[in-house]
Amino acid sequence: MTTVHAPMEAAANTTWKDAPTHTIHVDGVEFAYRQLGPSTGVPVVFLTHLAAVLDNWDPRVVDGIAARHRVITFDNRGVGASSGSTPTTIEQMASDAVSFIRALGFDQVDLFGFSMGGMIAQVIAHEQPQLVRKMIIAGTGPAGGDGIEKVTPSPTSTPREDCSLAGTPRSSSSSPGLRTGAEPRRSSWHGWRNARTTATRPSP
Repeated sequence: MTTVHAPMEAAANTTWKDAPTHTIHVDGVEFAYRQLGPSTGVPVVFLTHLAAVLDNWDPRVVDGIAARHRVITFDNRGVGASSGSTPTTIEQMASDAVSFIRALGFDQVDLFGFSMGGMIAQVIAHEQPQLVRKMIIAGTGPAGGDGIEKVTPSPTSTPREDCSLAGTPRSSSSSPGLRTGAEPRRSSWHGWRNARTTATRPSP
């Protein structure tokens, strides 16, 4: 993986597979991130699912949004190419995301949160409403929502149960999911095709 220090300009006319990985130091943590798309306008910050790294994003999704908007994705603290200890709460992950966004010099962003990233996005919008212009959350739900406790597998659950989310239709379509070495489970949690998206604007 090529790692360079953070530029402020987005990589115009670059596809996701060719976007270089940059790093930025924030409060003792080195965050790895990529950006592409137009260098002007409000950026869209992608917040990813549980245990995902930069390479887990679907290039079709990233390139589609980057065709008209600046896109920034990053590895959470302690995950992938980012340093530090992995946070134990969604609130800590949200705080990290805010620090990362501020370090890049942005006063306002759009958020795109997938699965766990959607939970992080909701906390950011609640705690830092002035930072969020627009928000899209996909395949996710609110803290304490019906079915949220089934996001991660339990010893007694079935594949259909432990991969279902409240508000996300169960599906037989397959997707790569986590790189565990095991056969990927068939679920809509890791799949984009069947993810139900909801756009919302946080209250002032």
